Amino acid sequence: MGDESIWGAETAARYDSPGTGMFAAQVLGPTVDRLCALAGDAPALEFAIGTGRVAVPLAERGVRVAGVGLSRPMIDQLRTKVDHDTIPVVEGDMATAIAPGAGDFGLVYLVYNAISCLLTQAEQVECFRNAARHLRPGGRFVIELWVPELRKLPPGQQATVGRVEPDYILLDTYDVLNQHVVSHHFRFGDGRQTELFRSPHRYIWPAELDLMAQCAGFELETRHADWHEAPFTAESSSHVSVYQLASVDH
Repeated sequence: MGDESIWGAETAARYDSPGTGMFAAQVLGPTVDRLCALAGDAPALEFAIGTGRVAVPLAERGVRVAGVGLSRPMIDQLRTKVDHDTIPVVEGDMATAIAPGAGDFGLVYLVYNAISCLLTQAEQVECFRNAARHLRPGGRFVIELWVPELRKLPPGQQATVGRVEPDYILLDTYDVLNQHVVSHHFRFGDGRQTELFRSPHRYIWPAELDLMAQCAGFELETRHADWHEAPFTAESSSHVSVYQLASVDH
C-alpha cells in the first residue's frame, strides 16, 4: 500500500476545500447523483473514504454508507462532519480490510484515482477481490480513474504538465518500466512560500483494469468518460467504470 504518512495530519487539515476544486458543486454533484442511482436501496461502501468528500453528501441523500480508510487523521477530519453511527469506518488497507456487513453491500466505490495509490499490480488485484468479498451477488464496483498520458511523453522526456492555474501547478514524473508516476503538486500565490506535495501512484490501463476485474469475478457493465456518462473515447483523459459481480459466488 502507498505510504500512510503522505496522508497525515497536515494533509488532512488542508484537504477539504468546500465549494472549490474537487469539492465544487459541478464536480461533486454528478458523482453523488450517479452513485446514488447505482446504490438504490442497498448499502454502499467507499474504499479510501478520506475525509468524506463523497460519503457525507451520499449519506445526506439517504444512502447507507460505510467506509474503509488508511489514514487516521483523514478519518478524524471526517468525524468533525458525521459520527460513527452515520458513517461507520474501518481503519485499514482497502486491499485487505473487512467492513462489518461484508457480503451485503450493493455498491462498492473507489473514486478520484484512489486505486492508483496501491503501488503494485498484486495489491490492485487484491482490491478488486476485496470489493467482491463485500458485495452481494449482482452488486457493483465503481472506479473513477485517469488514463495514463504517455502519448505526451516524447522519447527521453520523463514528465508531463497536468494542470496550470494561477496558484497551482501539477507536474507528473513517469517511470514507464514499472508503471509508476509521482504527482508533484505546487501551490503558491499571495506572497506565500511555494508548497510542494508529492503523491506516488501506479497507473493502470483500462484493459488491464478489466482483466483485474475478471480475476475477481466481475464483468464490465459500463464505461464512460465522466460522471455525466459522456462517451468514453480514445481522447478521454479519465473514465468511470462500473463492474458487476457475477450472480454466483467466486
